[in-house]
Amino acid sequence: MSTADAPTRQPAPPDGAGDERLLHRSLARRLMGRPELGSVVGALAVFVFFSLIAEPFLRPASLSTVLYASSTIGIMAVPVALLMIGGEFDLSAGVMVVSSALISSMFSYQMTANTWVGVGVSLLVTLAIGVLNGVLLTRTKLPSFVITLGTFFMLTGLNLGFTKLVSGTVSTKSIADMEGFDSARAVFASHLDLGGVDIQITIVWWLVLVAVATWILLRTRAGNWIFAVGGNADAARAVGVPVTRTKIGLYMGVAFAAWISGQHLLFSYDAIQSGDGVGNEFLYIIAAAVGGCLMTGGFGSAIGAAVGAFIFGMASKGIVYAQWNPDWYKFFLGAMLLLATLLNAWVRKRAEDKS
Repeated sequence: MSTADAPTRQPAPPDGAGDERLLHRSLARRLMGRPELGSVVGALAVFVFFSLIAEPFLRPASLSTVLYASSTIGIMAVPVALLMIGGEFDLSAGVMVVSSALISSMFSYQMTANTWVGVGVSLLVTLAIGVLNGVLLTRTKLPSFVITLGTFFMLTGLNLGFTKLVSGTVSTKSIADMEGFDSARAVFASHLDLGGVDIQITIVWWLVLVAVATWILLRTRAGNWIFAVGGNADAARAVGVPVTRTKIGLYMGVAFAAWISGQHLLFSYDAIQSGDGVGNEFLYIIAAAVGGCLMTGGFGSAIGAAVGAFIFGMASKGIVYAQWNPDWYKFFLGAMLLLATLLNAWVRKRAEDKS
């Protein structure tokens, strides 16, 4: 074979140059692709703002109060964020917290049982509510807004009606003197002393849930399923993703967090007002949205939802420390939702343009 007929050999590309997966991405580009970037920037801005205008804000005791307020939102915001990544909503989450507390309290009191029995029954019933939401959603194909709005009204009516029927008032009887109360309070409503600073146990629950949810999203097959069903449920089903099981599991996750929050509510105050909880579901959704979760599903993170809850914790207490009218807090919620949604959309567009 002549030299002219010999095949031309192309020079080998540098190591990694022929594989897009091995291409180096700059730190800035990686950060732009993170869903929680906007919420972190917002959290830093809110922290600096209240640090400058409210002198008590930086005191250790004040920061402990801020973290506690954040944790009461964050415990629920984390599973709600996973549900939103999966493309669904739960408008019953706020009243489900109260339902969980009412079931635990009334069962223990009426049956004169150890409070842990009531706690266990509450867990089973609350998880069953989550399963009901998931099954109704997947069987009827109705929007989750409609399904969970119906559950919201049913639970609101049951909370008030059943409490009046059993106790004759809109609140439950105190169970503070019942067997098992002290040990249950230690699990759900105790305080930790860290360097002279009082830390509520809910902060620990919150951090544990964030860590578990992040591990599920980023390190497990279930996390891939959640992103897949939120991005395109039909396409996910076509490649073998168990869409029905995934969505039911997400609603059970919200129910489990509602059980934790409900037990904290009960063992913090001994008794429960049956009309509480209405409207809190919007706080959880807003915290998740501020944290980078898209309303359309398929994008977001548990860490972002935790940062979103922290922003609202800082705002709710910072307004008090600054001696402002607390009525402005609701305005802040709406403004943060709009600004965060716009910022998250801009960040995601920039990330897609550079990828």
